[in-house]
Amino acid sequence: MKAVIIEKFGDLEGSIIKTGLDIPKPGRNEVLIKVRAAGVNRPDILQRQGLYKVPNDASPIMGLEVSGEIVEIGKDVTKKTLGESVCALVPGGGYAEYVVTNEAHCLPVPKGLSIEESAGLCECLFTVWINMMKLGQLKEKEIFLVHGGSSGIGMFAIQLAKQLGATVLTTVKNKEKSDFCYSLGADEVVKYSEEDFHNIFKREMEGGAIDLILDMIGGDYFQKNIDLLGVEGRLVTIAFLRGVSVKLDLGQLIMKRIHLTGSTLRPRSAEFKSKIAGELREFVWPLLDSEKVKIHVDSVFPLEKFKDAHIRMENGNHLGKIILSLD
Repeated sequence: MKAVIIEKFGDLEGSIIKTGLDIPKPGRNEVLIKVRAAGVNRPDILQRQGLYKVPNDASPIMGLEVSGEIVEIGKDVTKKTLGESVCALVPGGGYAEYVVTNEAHCLPVPKGLSIEESAGLCECLFTVWINMMKLGQLKEKEIFLVHGGSSGIGMFAIQLAKQLGATVLTTVKNKEKSDFCYSLGADEVVKYSEEDFHNIFKREMEGGAIDLILDMIGGDYFQKNIDLLGVEGRLVTIAFLRGVSVKLDLGQLIMKRIHLTGSTLRPRSAEFKSKIAGELREFVWPLLDSEKVKIHVDSVFPLEKFKDAHIRMENGNHLGKIILSLD
């Protein structure tokens, strides 16, 4: 098969497309998917740069979500069939013509979505569901802040939070991204290139406070997040684009009984991911089928142009998802 291979960690010149590679074989509970499209995600960039440790049992090939057809099944597979079209969370290996994953991590292509659109669902929706709903425990009528609202994660977090009945705040770089987030249902958007989100939200809440913050920025955002949280507020950290080291005011932590947590998806067990897949199928997939939650695809690149796709993501100018096509 053909796949993108990292020969040397660092810049894009260290990654190339190779042909003639062995097609992976599915394990007992796994399926082999002929990939038609793959989503591009921030962890792919970090992996290519050598900043993201791949689990020992995972493929070293980049790519954490795909769409395509099942072309081979393991001997203990019971719920998936040959020829079935699926979108799937994969443990690496998505930037390739074939990939294996647990059958329980495959979900149906939602009604009305193209193969390219469905390829951009799983990594972000698994992440949002785990961190916003399971860890963050977001509830109706609460105030929710997600940083980076125009990203894939932000796009889904805004829409799911609004479906739940929360008030949604977000931060973005510019007016184009602000308009995009408002179109998704965000109640208040701050352009961080022009304004300090801490000052704006502090003033506009008039003594109120944020219940849950989903943060992928870290660095100097951390203490601002802590200050904006209310009593028993929750801060869930999933990335640290502005730095891993932070200062914490323990007085605020104690007095407001703040809950701090964080997570990463890829190292979690197959059983945990299967449980999340079941919850997404039950609660989120009907929203996709009915178009109450939508995916916006920023751009589609052929696999051979994967470097352009990475440049697009690293520039930070995209809205929603970037997809690689293998059709």
